[in-house]
Formats: sequence, C-alpha cells, structure tokens
Amino acid sequence: MSPPAIVLRNLTLRVGSTVLLDGIDLSVTAGERIGIIGPNGAGKSSLLKVIGGTAPGHVTGAIEVLGRNLALPLSRSTQRAFQAQVGQVFQALQLVPRLSALDNVLIGALSRNRSPLSWARLFPAAERDRGRQALRTVGMEALATARTDRLSGGQRQKVALARLLMQQPDLILADEPTAALDPAAAAEIAAQLASYARGAGIAMLTVVHEPALLPLLAERVIGLQQGRILFDLPTADVSPRQLATLYGTVADPLLVTSRPK
Repeated sequence: MSPPAIVLRNLTLRVGSTVLLDGIDLSVTAGERIGIIGPNGAGKSSLLKVIGGTAPGHVTGAIEVLGRNLALPLSRSTQRAFQAQVGQVFQALQLVPRLSALDNVLIGALSRNRSPLSWARLFPAAERDRGRQALRTVGMEALATARTDRLSGGQRQKVALARLLMQQPDLILADEPTAALDPAAAAEIAAQLASYARGAGIAMLTVVHEPALLPLLAERVIGLQQGRILFDLPTADVSPRQLATLYGTVADPLLVTSRPK
C-alpha cells in the first residue's frame, strides 16, 4: 500500500467564533483521486486551504501533508519548499493576462529557477522546451505566443493545467477548476487533470462543482456538510439519494452515472 500523502486527525478550523471545519478525520494515499462535494458553506475550500498550509484562523488537530507536520510552524525556507510540492488549481486561474500562454506556463518553473533572470522571464532553453511540451500535452502548443487575455475560458483553463504540469507537484489541490466552463469543456479539463494525476501517481483533491463530473475526476468522494464529513465512499457507491441528503434536494438519478476510470 502507498504511504499516506495526507493524514488529518480531529481537525478543527475556527475563524473568530465561526467553526468552518469540525473534527475532520481523513487519510489520503499517494495516487488517490478524491472529489470533495457539498453545499455552499460546507467547508470544502477551507479543507483545501488547511491541506495547502494557507488556512486563515485557528487550526487544531493533527495535520500531516507530504511528510510535513503542518500543525507546527514552518520556517520560511521549509514553507517555500512545501509550496513548491503542492500544485494548486483555482477557478480564478491566477494567470497573468498580458503574458503569453508560454510565459504563464513557465511561472510553474519558478520554484526551481531562482535566478533573477527567471523573474524577468529569461528561462533556460531546457525549461522553455518543457513549457512547450506542457502546452503540447493539453493541445495548446499552437497558441504558445498568444496573450492569455485573448484566449477563451477553456483555453485559459488549459494554460493553467499546463502550468501545473510544468510545476511537477507531488500533490494537486483543485478548487472547482471547471465551474466557469461549459459542460463539454469542463469534461475535457476534468479528464486531462485526472489523467495527469493518475499518470504521475500523485494524490489529487478536487472540490467538485458538478457531481456529474465525479466519475471523471475522482475514485473516492468526500461529502461535507456544515464542516463535517457526512460520507466517505468510492465514487461508484455514491447514490442519488445520498447526494440529495447532502444538498437538501430531490434525488436525481443522473447525478453520478458511471464508475471512475
């Protein structure tokens, strides 16, 4: 069995008097793909922030991620090293609009290129070759020189994915990465993201906006409700009734339609 990439025990997150996460126990092995679902305010994004070491507020409990004890303060150098290991994908993407697709992808290599030249976007030829390969992998090589603010939403999402490939992380945290896309583009991005994580053998936790994408993104589903885990099941075992209970809606038999691959 693969060693755990993430171990949380009795995790609680408070911001002021508000409890965002309450007694979370979770273990994720290297290579697992986890979908995190739940209604607004359930604590989904907060859980990713705790795992990524960026949670606001007061955190208690055991938090071990990639062999690091995040319950203890990290030195600045250790924090930088940890952040380089964690690839994060957000709905907002955090691309630089005026830069080309390739230059945005190369930002993923900054953690291993500390030269001032790199901050001026003067990367070694080998890194630029890797950047073009990352764009080729997501079908965007032909638009390598295009400014990202002139790309479509799906194309920008692919650039963000290529930047993730460039980073070569040991863990992926994705917060609703397809929420702004149409269904076809969302399915394509979800499949590419899951394919990369599976091929690299790294853990991936994704906050999923649309439960119908779960079979593409995840082999295991965490259902969060009011900061607590309501269920933790293989994707194929999540029923429409359980989803209805989680979201407080009428069961829809089309929400989860196939087994994960």
